[in-house]
Amino acid sequence: MKKKTFRNLHRDLGYFYIGLIVSFALSGLMMNHRDMWHPEKYTTETKAIQVQLPEESGINEEFAKDLAKKLGVDDKMRRQTIKEGTFKISFENNDVEIDMKTGKGEIVSFIKTPIISQAMSLHKNTSNFWIYYSDIFALSLITIALTGTIMVKAGKFSFKERGWKLALAGVLFPLIFLFLLA
Repeated sequence: MKKKTFRNLHRDLGYFYIGLIVSFALSGLMMNHRDMWHPEKYTTETKAIQVQLPEESGINEEFAKDLAKKLGVDDKMRRQTIKEGTFKISFENNDVEIDMKTGKGEIVSFIKTPIISQAMSLHKNTSNFWIYYSDIFALSLITIALTGTIMVKAGKFSFKERGWKLALAGVLFPLIFLFLLA
């Protein structure tokens, strides 16, 4: 293939995917910081509660559903957990957290943030269509990256002289980071 063909492919794929690249990047940033900011939803009401909890062995999914009814939470339950002395029940539009020792807690009601919650779902969606589209997108990003390596003419800034070192550093950096975490 000629250099011009690679340049045209690089340019056209870049134009085609620019919107998806930007939306993936923004939703990825939000996903990275979702524990600090909760961009996917916003709180509409917080209500303090006091309940009598049984021993931890008596807490199960059925108990969580019954407790939700007693607390007036009419919502689809996702999961219930006990972690670090706190009993948590997660619903579609509510979260319940109760201290296991004191029985004090709160019900937090929230609404999904328009547009942002849908954009963040791009990173979580598992439908077959989206998986295949994401695979094509990933392969296109690889193509964009590889065709970009030959766009700079020979010289001190070319891929052959300088670019491969930066590309290698770009591969090694996350690997070193992963090894340090292990």
